[in-house]
Amino acid sequence: MADLSELDDIPGTTVFTAQRSRKGYWLNQFCMSLMKADNRDRFHADERAYLDEWPLSEAQKQAVLTRDYNAAIAEGGNIYFLAKLFASDGKSFQDAAGSMTGMTPEAYAQMMLDGGRSIEGWRSKKEGR
Repeated sequence: MADLSELDDIPGTTVFTAQRSRKGYWLNQFCMSLMKADNRDRFHADERAYLDEWPLSEAQKQAVLTRDYNAAIAEGGNIYFLAKLFASDGKSFQDAAGSMTGMTPEAYAQMMLDGGRSIEGWRSKKEGR
C-alpha cells in the first residue's frame, strides 16, 4: 500500500484515496440511501435505529448522529455522498462547508467570493503552528 503520510500532512485537507473509499464504503452507501424519501423518513424518525441497520463503525455512526462532517470525512465519507445527509436535513452545501470550517454560512460565502483562503501560511502539519 502506498505511503499516504504526505497526503495526510496537508492542514485542513483530507484527500479521498482508494483506502479511504474502502473504509467509507458503507457510510457512503448509507448516505446514498437518503435519496429515497421513505428512507429519509425512516432515518429521521429514529436515526440510531436506521444507522444500526448498516455495517458502520461506531465512529461513523457518531459522526452522522452529531453531523460532524469533518469526522465523517476522516471515517471515509466522501463529501458528495455526505451531501445527501445534509440535504436531508434541509442544509445547503454552503451551510455544511461553513460548519466544517468553523464559519457561519454567510462568512464562508463571503470568503469564497473574496477569492477563498489565502495561500500564505501553514502548509504542513509537521511544521506546526
